[in-house]
Amino acid sequence: MYEHPYPSPELEAQHPFQSLEFVRYSPAVMLERAQQYHADMDRRRSVRMFSDEPVPRELIDLAIMTASTAPSGAHKQPWTFAVTESVEVKRKIREAAEEQEKVNYDGGRMNAEWQAALAPLGTDYHKEFLEIAPWLVVLFEQRFRLTDSGEKEHNYYVKESVGIAAGMFISALHQMGLVCLTHTPTPMAFLSRIMGRPDYERPFVLFPVGFPVTGTKVPELRRRSLQEISVTITEPLD
Repeated sequence: MYEHPYPSPELEAQHPFQSLEFVRYSPAVMLERAQQYHADMDRRRSVRMFSDEPVPRELIDLAIMTASTAPSGAHKQPWTFAVTESVEVKRKIREAAEEQEKVNYDGGRMNAEWQAALAPLGTDYHKEFLEIAPWLVVLFEQRFRLTDSGEKEHNYYVKESVGIAAGMFISALHQMGLVCLTHTPTPMAFLSRIMGRPDYERPFVLFPVGFPVTGTKVPELRRRSLQEISVTITEPLD
């Protein structure tokens, strides 16, 4: 088995390294864990009918910390999770989101094809869940960062990094028994204003988080099969 000499003695002399904490499972255990995780995540659904039942802040923080284990370009971790349970903040976000969404649905921003694709979901510009859900979490992408001395520090592969963190946040919430919705009102600049975020951060996605209302129904959807989403490449094309 090929082993690359990493880190080199020169690199390790300049930057700290530590031993990887890795657990090697037997093939049978690996398959069982994979099957269980897939079965659990296959139950995950986006929810629009939220209960106002309180959710401990500790759970939200743990989901954020889990999301922050995501890989990122040059390990810059270019994200901010802005969290609120404030009734007033949630009200302002709902009002601003509905104003934008009304233009999307009724004002022509969404073309006929787009609206037809959304029709099976039964969505419209009314977003009452933004006030009902106990928590709203807005994930902001950091285009760059300011050091303590005020100097600009660039981030790399920002959207890719933040997208991975968003997926891990969703997974963490599902694993602990909460539901969420990936809400992306367009445009989203109002979130920066209402939540007081700096100019170098841009809203990426808004998550209402909580418990579903008892008896909640979701659209009956079919997930694409493995054959539809995966291809095996056996030789290069050029």
